[in-house]
Formats: sequence, structure tokens, C-alpha cells
Amino acid sequence: MRYLPQTAESRRDMLSRVGVGGIDDLFQDVPSDLRNPEFPTLSDHLGELAVERRLADYAAQSVSPAEVPSFLGCGTYRHHIPATVDHLIQRSEYLTAYTPYQPEISQGTLQTLFEFQTQVAMITGMEVANASMYDGATATAEAVLMAHRVAKKKTRTVVSGNLNPHYADTTRTMLRYTDFELAFGDATPAGDEDLLSLVDDNTAAVVVQNPDVFGRVRDLTPLADELHQRGVLLIVSVTEALSLGLVASPGEMGADIVVGEGQSIGVATSFGGPHVGLFACRQKFVRQMPGRLAGETVDQDGRRGYVLTLNAREQHIRREKATSNICTNAGLCSLAFSIHMSLLGEAGFTGLAEVNHRAASAVADRLAAIDGVELQTDAFFNEFTVKLNRPAAPVADQLAREGVLAGIPASRLYGEGAGVDDLLILAVTELNTEDDVATLEAALQEVLA
Repeated sequence: MRYLPQTAESRRDMLSRVGVGGIDDLFQDVPSDLRNPEFPTLSDHLGELAVERRLADYAAQSVSPAEVPSFLGCGTYRHHIPATVDHLIQRSEYLTAYTPYQPEISQGTLQTLFEFQTQVAMITGMEVANASMYDGATATAEAVLMAHRVAKKKTRTVVSGNLNPHYADTTRTMLRYTDFELAFGDATPAGDEDLLSLVDDNTAAVVVQNPDVFGRVRDLTPLADELHQRGVLLIVSVTEALSLGLVASPGEMGADIVVGEGQSIGVATSFGGPHVGLFACRQKFVRQMPGRLAGETVDQDGRRGYVLTLNAREQHIRREKATSNICTNAGLCSLAFSIHMSLLGEAGFTGLAEVNHRAASAVADRLAAIDGVELQTDAFFNEFTVKLNRPAAPVADQLAREGVLAGIPASRLYGEGAGVDDLLILAVTELNTEDDVATLEAALQEVLA
């Protein structure tokens, strides 16, 4: 009991208090097909060296994108992170001053959050941004809730079928116990989705992704203009933050709320997390925005200072009337984002985006020349979709066994039988070398022959 202080009696007492018969009952809401039938057998007692070796053996069973040619994307992207970023975020001033409720001792943290907000507002083309969210998926769900606060009596939101299904699922989960209705469009890899046909007088907002999950870039201006004439808000989700260095910003195209995933800037893929959610909107909606907001002020001596402002949005102030129940932010990840963005600068951010786009365009042309491969995305940033002459999932699995992570089959996102079984989504970044591309090209040619 040295490291596990709970006794069998104390466990029984706790389970009894919450009204369940056993620990397994606590997980009854998790679908059975998502649970491990059993955990790997571990010895009761192992020395530190033995534990390290055992864990290393488990880790070696996974294929790391850092060790093989990887073209994975769909919301998490591998980019080069300067060593300076990791060095600075590990300074004790940042690691320990995480919760800035006392501004008199948290000026450094508050200022970095303020700078982060400024950067996010600039790249999204919006007037105000908050101090980050948990990730892009939860930020999207919070944007829908915010839209209903703005629209008040309207209870319907239209969600594009080309929104990353993980984001759609998260939104569906967060709205499960509300009175709000979600109307989902169909996935349309060709980009011909008719969202306006789903909009009615009860619609508060429309959610779209740009570039969408298939990599397609759209000019959202006509959609925004039509929605605004109908009194409907436009929410734009961006899963690849680097695209904002080259693609016109959502704000320029008329978005009212912009959310996204900032992981591409300063944050490693880390097997899917932690990431950093971005959230920005127009100034007139700021009081309905969830999460924290760092503001600039002056102290009693007239010196510049930073504080958390408009705190009524947090549940510790207004409880059930709060605009969200978010009580923290991805502070360290947002700091990494801000440091990396500062190192790049405006010109460097655009330059890195151009490098990604050129690389992806070259790879797309090479793959399209392979028999059995047809390019499906005509306008893209660094991610595109190809149609194979057979189901994509078995092809991706075979290539993974051969040491090539060739992309993500669309059926993994939408399920088999959704009409996308032969589609493969690939992302290309500055980390993909010529050898990586040649290996992918040769492997695809062989498996599709």
C-alpha cells in the first residue's frame, strides 16, 4: 500500500457513496467496443530499470511519425519546432505561474497571454481573441454554444459535412443535454455542399471548416454574405493554423467567430495532445465569448499592467449564468505557440506557409501520375485527397507495415460505407524530405499495381 493508500474498505465506502457496485460501473457510459478487454499483465513489483525497459518495449510496438516517412494530418500536423521554444517554456517562471488569478504576481504570464491573443486576432482577421481553449474540437463546440447566446431564441445550428468528424462528434457530445439542434450536411469531397438549403428561420449559425477535412480551400465570402442577409452567424474552424499564413483569413471572408487548432505552431504532435485551441470573434460579441481574456490596463501609479478582464464569463463568478464553465486554458501550449510565432515573425510565418504549399503541390502532382491514383482536391494548402482504385484503409495498413504512414483513409473518419472508402487524405509539411516522397511514391505504385 506504499503508493496506493486506499484500502479495500475505503474503496467500498466510496463506491457505496456514489451508488455503484464496483469500479467497472463507473465506465458504463464508455461503449464496450472502445474498452480494452484486459490490460497487459504487469508484475506486482518491478525495479525502476525493469519498468523503463518494459515501457520502452510497449512504446516500440507503435510506429512513430518521427521515425518513418509520414503524411498524416487531419487535425494534427508535424512541423519543425525551434529548440528555443522548448528551452523557454521550461523556465520556472512559466512552468509554475500557470493560473494568473493574482495579477500582482502573474504579470509575465498575463503579458504572454495578451501577446498570444494579439497574434491569434491578427492571423484570423478578427478583432478580439481569448487566452486559448483546450483544443480545436472543444473550441468549435463552444463557438456553437456562443452563437446561441448571441442569437438568443434560435435553437438550430447547421454543421458542414466537411467539418472534421472528430470536431463534429465533440460538438454533438457537448450539446447533447441542451435544447439546441444540430443539422449536419453530407460529406462532399468535391466541395459542392449546399449548406444554404439547410438554413431556416430558426438557424443561429453555420459551421464550416477551411481548409476542410479533405484539404479543399474555399472562398467563404459569398456564403458569409448570404448568411448575414438572413441574420445567421458564420463560424469558421481552422485545423491547420499555418494555412492562415497564405490563405485569406476567415475574418477577411466575413466570419463572425473563428476557432481552430493551434498545434502546428510550437506544439509537438505528442500522439494527439495536449494541443491548444484558438478562439476569436468580432468585438461586438466579446461578452459572450467563453474562456479567459487577458486585458491591458494601468495601475494606480499609471504604469502598464495586465489583468484577466470580463471575468463574468467564468463559472466561479456567475455560476450557471456564466458563458462557459472553462476554468483554465492551454497555458503552456499557448506560450509555445506565441514564442514560435514571435520567432517566425510575419514574413517567416508567410514564408513557412509557402514552403508547405509548394511541397504539397509537388507531391500531389507526383501521386496523380501513378496509375490507380486520382487527385480529388483542386485548391488546397498542404493537405489533399486522392482517390485510389481500391479501398484506402487496407492500402494504408499495408504501407504502415512497410514503414510508410501514407495518410489517413477517409473511412477512418466517416466509417465504412459512407461513400468515401476509396479516399486517402495526405498532408505534406516542410519535414517531408525528397526521400520520404520517393518512398511513398514507390510504395503506392507497388501496392496499386
